[in-house]
Amino acid sequence: MIILRYLLLTLWRIWFYIMMAIPILVLFPVLLLLTSREQWYPHFFVVARLWAAIVLYGTGFIPKIKKEAKIDSDKSYMFVANHTSMADIMLMLYCVKNPFVFVGKKELTKIPVFGFFYKRTCILVDRNSQKSRKEVFDRAQARLNSGTSICIFPEGGISDDESLILDEFKDGAFRLAIDHQIPILPLTFMDNKKRFSYVFLSGSPGEMRAYIHKEIPTFGLTQENKRELNTTTRTIILNKLQSEKL
Repeated sequence: MIILRYLLLTLWRIWFYIMMAIPILVLFPVLLLLTSREQWYPHFFVVARLWAAIVLYGTGFIPKIKKEAKIDSDKSYMFVANHTSMADIMLMLYCVKNPFVFVGKKELTKIPVFGFFYKRTCILVDRNSQKSRKEVFDRAQARLNSGTSICIFPEGGISDDESLILDEFKDGAFRLAIDHQIPILPLTFMDNKKRFSYVFLSGSPGEMRAYIHKEIPTFGLTQENKRELNTTTRTIILNKLQSEKL
């Protein structure tokens, strides 16, 4: 039975990546066109949200979203969430209708098919390069000026400690939010680690719950406030995660 379970898990994991690839390959000419000009990004974002829904439902995940407050479609935000799964990208796209751009690590560009468009549409950061961090600021400024929001997973990666509920947050998202005076909007993903963690032989289909919190204003804040903003945001997400474990 254990061997059968591992075999089914392996096939299911492979199916997830097939579900990622098939819509991209089918829509390749459309996606190529929509990513050729930055002003067409909102149209690409609509297709990306459709892709996310196909991947989630096609893999057996059922998104369930609860909102503490409504997201203003006319505002730019810094969206942040806890990060434990490849599916976090899809769930974020599913949850948020406001066009946003991911700021993410350049290593994801190595994923076949997905990585090609990830590189064309996201703001990539090399955390070992001061020049890269400056470029992130400049590109974020350009995106925000066009009315596009930004999304960062502030843990900066996946912790090796499987027992860890929430890793420490890096300051980048909060520094950018203060620089551009846009509100932080935290989201908590309750089930992604259980459903589809980076441990290969693990996970299962089922509900993927997301909770959208109230925005945290940054108007009037300076860089001296970034650690406080970091701590406040992390505490909101951590408290929600801990309440779900009770």
